[in-house]
Amino acid sequence: MNASLEVRAIDSISVRQPILAVDLDRTLVRTDLLLESTLELLTQRPWFIFMLPFWWMRGRAYLKQEVARRVSLDVAVLPYENELLAYLKQRRAEGCALVLATAADQRIARQVADHLNLFDRVLASDGVTNLTGRAKRDRLVCEFGKNGFAYAGNSRRDLPVWACAQRAIVVDSGGQISSCVKSVVTIDRIFRSSSPGFFVWLKALRPQHWAKNLLLFAPLLAAHRIGELPLLSKLVVAVLAFACVTSSGYLINDLHDLNVDRHHPHKRQRPFAAGDLPLSYGLVMSPILFGLACLLGNAISSLLLTSVVTYFGLSLTYSLFVRRIVILDVIFLAGLYTTRIFAGSAAVAIWPSHWLLALSTFLFLSLALVKRYGELCLRKRSDGDHAKARGYDLSDAELLAAMGVASGYLAVLVLALYINSDKAAALYDRYQLIWLLCPLLLYWISHVWLIAHRGKMPDDPVVFTMEDRTSRILILLMIAIGVLAL
Repeated sequence: MNASLEVRAIDSISVRQPILAVDLDRTLVRTDLLLESTLELLTQRPWFIFMLPFWWMRGRAYLKQEVARRVSLDVAVLPYENELLAYLKQRRAEGCALVLATAADQRIARQVADHLNLFDRVLASDGVTNLTGRAKRDRLVCEFGKNGFAYAGNSRRDLPVWACAQRAIVVDSGGQISSCVKSVVTIDRIFRSSSPGFFVWLKALRPQHWAKNLLLFAPLLAAHRIGELPLLSKLVVAVLAFACVTSSGYLINDLHDLNVDRHHPHKRQRPFAAGDLPLSYGLVMSPILFGLACLLGNAISSLLLTSVVTYFGLSLTYSLFVRRIVILDVIFLAGLYTTRIFAGSAAVAIWPSHWLLALSTFLFLSLALVKRYGELCLRKRSDGDHAKARGYDLSDAELLAAMGVASGYLAVLVLALYINSDKAAALYDRYQLIWLLCPLLLYWISHVWLIAHRGKMPDDPVVFTMEDRTSRILILLMIAIGVLAL
């Protein structure tokens, strides 16, 4: 209530000369606040997706108003354009009057103004007028007169405003808008906002997680038929399909988790959370990747297509609903790993043995638990004794560790029972050598949990395994023992 009254008081001040009007979306902040607020609304109340078309038919200003009045963005963690922000603070200290002139809804604009405490006035969309392009130009000219203000913007839609401005401040990410602005007004300052390169676009797909899809080879390896080229070629296509569908799911996850990621010590650097990529990239690329995954899956078999769709459905269910339900979330995570094994079976028509399924169930549950435990330890280091992670309290850490270590050691027990079975004796000429896998697997599980206990486990234990020297050595030793036992 007090903040709202303060903003109204600021709006009534007779501003000083000179005047600098500043755009918000993709200028002061490196994101689109309409998309941000819409995604936040759908995250909290997904059923409002059916209302969005009706609001849009009444105009973009009305759409922005209806969305903004139902959500509250955490403006403190938005990805601000820091160089421009520092420049505005300098101009403010020199006596320049600052005006936030944005097409964003007035509620969101005032939240940003309250947080930054820089602006003398706030001009924004009000539910009737969408304050962009010519509408923004007319409002600024009406308030301050033609050539009575400088303007900071970033896109071609701002050209009508710059045409009536005294000077221009340009936030340019592509190097093209500056040349257009020069033709209509004198440029006072250019801020080069980093344009996303190839590796930034790729980073959003999380290629480091594609290694998990090697699990599709497990049924073929377990059946000792890895040398059959027709089956191997099918698995390669299946792995590509799962690379597409997993990346599609990660894009949805990152869009859904914008606010949460920005509060995380490491996840805040993800491309969408950091403002390095436009949110529209995720909204467009996710369905394209899912469609490509379905095409690749269907090219192999209807069973693989079913596996792709099932994985995507489970991943979506986990991202939108399950991951905040304690215990069920780790069971779901373990299930997503195991789904890859079923997908590999579907691709080559080889059903996994009950030994492989039992081993994977316990091992993947341990990895899922170490992921949650590691997040809790990282939170503890940043938030102290009040740490929470995905619904888990700091007091749950000891229990998570006990369950995770026990589950990992049960996987070793399953391996030991398998080695002692008739099936192992039939598949391996020197099956006694496989006993060496047990201490190596025990070592690796204990090593992973020790790293997590020390608070050094990153976001994903599988990614950690690929990057950790000790883990790589242990995996190579296990592979060598498996080959020697044949």
